[in-house]
Parts: sequence; structure tokens; C-alpha cells
Amino acid sequence: MSPLQPYSGIQRKLVLALDIGTTFSGVSYAILDHGEIPTIRTVTRYPGQENAAGDSKIPSILYYSPNGTVHSIGAEADEPGMALVAEDEDLVFVEWQGLFQRMLHLRPDALGSDEIKKADIPKLPPGKTVVQVLSDFMEYLYRCAKRFIIESHASGDSLWSSVEDRIDFVLSHPNGWEGPQQQHMRRAATLAGLVPDTLTGQSRIHFVTEGEASLYYCVSQGLVENSIQNGQTVMIVDAGGGTVDLSVYNFASVAPLSIEEVAAPECLMQGSTRVNIRARSFLKEKLQHSRFGNDEDIQTMVEFFNKSTKAVFKNSDEPSYIKFGTMGSNDPSVQIRRGQMILSGHDVASFFEPSIRSIVDTIRAQHEDIFPPLTAVFLVGGFAASPWLFSQLQQSLTRLGLTVSRPDRHTNKAVAEGAVAFFLTNWVSARVARLTYGVECSKQYNENDPEHLIRRTTIVNRPSGRRMIPNSFSVLLSKGTRVRDNGEVYQEFYKEARDASQLNRITSEITCYRGRNKKPRWTDTEPEMFSSLCTVVADTSKVYKSKKFGPVDCYYSQEYKVVLLCGLTELKAQIAWIEDGEERRGPATIVYDDDAEALN
Repeated sequence: MSPLQPYSGIQRKLVLALDIGTTFSGVSYAILDHGEIPTIRTVTRYPGQENAAGDSKIPSILYYSPNGTVHSIGAEADEPGMALVAEDEDLVFVEWQGLFQRMLHLRPDALGSDEIKKADIPKLPPGKTVVQVLSDFMEYLYRCAKRFIIESHASGDSLWSSVEDRIDFVLSHPNGWEGPQQQHMRRAATLAGLVPDTLTGQSRIHFVTEGEASLYYCVSQGLVENSIQNGQTVMIVDAGGGTVDLSVYNFASVAPLSIEEVAAPECLMQGSTRVNIRARSFLKEKLQHSRFGNDEDIQTMVEFFNKSTKAVFKNSDEPSYIKFGTMGSNDPSVQIRRGQMILSGHDVASFFEPSIRSIVDTIRAQHEDIFPPLTAVFLVGGFAASPWLFSQLQQSLTRLGLTVSRPDRHTNKAVAEGAVAFFLTNWVSARVARLTYGVECSKQYNENDPEHLIRRTTIVNRPSGRRMIPNSFSVLLSKGTRVRDNGEVYQEFYKEARDASQLNRITSEITCYRGRNKKPRWTDTEPEMFSSLCTVVADTSKVYKSKKFGPVDCYYSQEYKVVLLCGLTELKAQIAWIEDGEERRGPATIVYDDDAEALN
């Protein structure tokens, strides 16, 4: 496999990858010096975890004071006695699991999570938005990384001074997140002071999906070195707290290394926190007539289940135990004895079952369509540590002829370390569109077209006299299309206006289609399957305007192209036009709509 290559840049710089997970978060980094092969390191010391040296993750939780200031974050917010302090000081508890659900609801239908209801999403502290809370958490991780680097490296202060104005940040996110979520992460990073709010500053923020970051981790750590050959296709299953991200890659070449995504990435809302939610529902129902069915006891039970019972569960034929009370806590009617509740192994297995079934069904569906055929599955992420999850996936997927492997290293660091490797290399040379993207436009009326005839009442007359039918959908990029990392698609536009100044600025809405039609033509046939992704805004004042004469008066026309750079992990746009016989290009801004209700 290709190792990391020596850094070719002239100036020293630092790469920081922030992995903000549903349940735990961490930071990895690399210091880049000219001519030297970078070493990827992980921050392993955080405030409140001094007694757990080497721990690379902190809980994704915060406490806020009543005045809106941060009281404590991460391990310090999880210290023994914090619940009492919070009660005495009227602190407000926030966990990223709740914020994740708010970010998700920017695209309520995108991930198809029937189990998450909007009414169940926890409220934010008064006066705080998701972006502000995320910003506070990012700023904390940044401070912890700074302190760790200064304390862990020789001449740490001078080292930090030499790179603090040249830090690139890589932000990872679930496979199912799109541009709006990336935009809010970018705003949070800017608000946290990670980069200045300038074009140069914004260019230092990069995004990568958790699935792709996990692939980079596996490759950079040599975890697939002995099992991958030229032309082989593998799947990375990143099983985390909130989501399970599935990504499929073909190793087009092993030496030199060239990897291509061969299927649209999947994102399932079936991470380990869903197991906890099912356990809580089971306990509430089972204990509804018991004196231990109160919220406090059930919360204690769920916390123990999460940290102990779930982590060691491996046999559905053996009982499991939840410790929650004292020796005097007894209720034989619900199998509680001496402060412990006895659960049948089959009940515990049922908490896992929907997650396992969803993963297997998704892999089975992709396995049937992938070419070259899928041969191996690599399971990473915090949830991957579950012996029951691993054994059940191994048992089910072996029947499909797939080998299932779980790296024996600390795969809870996979996303953060893989995100750094992603920045340093360019192993993935092609990605697959997970949706169909296009623009809503108008078509010139054709009375011989049945589709036009049924829409004749919607005809709009243009200054040129042309009769146009609205609600047409022009596909820019179809779902499943493989795009090179420098690939682009474009849409040609022709605009008319009676006043030339009306052509000095264009806005073009990019629309997503989420239905099953491979060639959608009209947005009014399945309106619920179309949603606005973003709006491309560009200055077209320099684009040539042609003066013409129509049936009524003179008018001006303009021709240009909106170009989308879509082979990257973040959508970018440009505008192109012909000037003096040559194509010219200028920047375009992508604007995402805020969903105030979901974020506040």
C-alpha cells in the first residue's frame, strides 16, 4: 500500500481534524514540515480525564449556566457529582445527540428515520442555537488540541506560534449530511474563531464524510494491506453512536494506490444510541407497575446498560444484568433482586435487532448491484466494539460470501485520524452521486408534446414572444453517476429581460430529486420528492447582453453556464460565459436556506 508521502509545501503548517460524534468526540492532527513524511497523532489528554491517560475521546456533552455561558464540557461535564452541581446551580444540560437530531431535521426525509420524531428532540438552552452550541464545542476541542500539542512536543510554544495562522481544519460528518449541514458547521467554526470570516480563512475548512474518513484510516494504518488486491471491492461500515455509514470502494490500483467509490454512500439512523432508546422503552413498559418505574431509576438503569450491559453482551441464550440500586432493592415480579435487574438474553438481543437487520438489508441490496462484486466488509467505529453486533453481522454476511473484519486497533479513532489522512492524500479519485441533482426551468411550448398539452394553462410569454411551460426539471447529475474528483457538470442558461440591468446578477436554485424515477422531467408530478438543495448566486454584469427586438419592444438576452464542481466532498460552483471567443469563469456563491425552526 502507498504510505504517506513527504510534505511538498514550503511553509510549516498544521492539520487539525475534529470528529464531533453523537456520543463521543476527538481530535487528530499532523504537523507538516517540508520534505518530511507526516505523522498522524491523536489528542489523548483532556480536562477531567487525567485519570484515564491515553483516552482519545470525550463525551459530546455540555452544561450551560443560566446566563448562557459554558459551565463545563466533555469529561468535566461527566464527572461524578455533576448532576448535583447542575441541580444546585440550575445548569442546563446539552448533549450532541439532541443537536444531531436538530441538524438532521434540516432534511427531514433524507435519512428516512421513522424512530426520530421532531417532538422528541431536546430543547436548546434559552437564547442558544445549534450553531452557537456547536461553536462552543468546537472552540473547546481547539483549545484542548492546542494545549496538548504545546505540552507534548519539544519547544511546544514556539511550534504552536509557527503554525497557528496556518491551520487547516477537517470536519467530518455522517454520510447522509448534505450542504446545509456543512454550511452550519462552517459557520460554527468561524464563530468559534477557528478561522477568520474571509475567503482565505474559509478555504482552510474542509469536509469529509465519516465513511470516507474511515476508509482512509484503514488504508493509512495498513489494516487492509494483506487482504486487498487490484480490482477488489470492499465496504467500510462505520458504526457509530448516531449513525451507521456504509461506503463501497473499488481498489482500481494498489500500487500506486487509486480508489474509486462505486456505490452511493448510505447513512442509517441505527447507531448504538438506538439500542439504548429501545432498552429504555422496554424498561418503561416492564416497570410501569413497579416502584422502580420512576424516571430516575430508569435513567440509572439505562446509563449502566449503555456502559456495561450493552458493551459485553454476546450471547442471547444467557441472561444479562443491570445494576442500579442497593442490596435492598427487590421486586421479584420484574426480576429485580439485590439492586440488579435480570434481563433475558433474547430481550437484550431484540434491542440490537432493528439495527442489525437494517445494516444487513442495506448491504444485501448493495451487494446485488455492485460491480466488480463486493468481497470484504470492514467494521469500524465505536459501535463496532460490540461483540454481539460483530458476531451477528459476520454470521449473516458470511452467507452472502463476504468476509467481515474488525480491525484490532482503536477504531474509535478511525474518523479523526482518517480525516487527517484524507487531507494529506488523494487516494479516492471518484465518488458517486447519492441523489439526482438538477434545476427547475421552463421549456418552450410544443403543442405536439402531450406533456406540454396538459400544462398549456401554465404558459408564460417571454419578451421574445416565446411561449414557455414552467415546472420542467433539467437533470445536472443523476443518482449513481460516478464523478472524478475534478469532475464538473453544467447547465446552459438563456435569460431575457426588457431592462439590461436585470441581467447583472443571476440566482439559480439547485434542486434534489429523491424519488425512484431515473429520468424525472417535471417537478409537479412528484412535488414531495423535490427539495431545494441550495441557490447559486453570481455576478453576471460582465456577461455579454445581446439587444434584440421582440413583438412588443426591444429586450436583452444573455447566455451563460452554471457549473457545479461535484466530484469533491463539498459542492462548489462557478459561472461560465463566452467573451471575445473564449470561455471565461467567475466565482459563484452557494447559499443554503436556514431552517430556523429546526435550528433554534
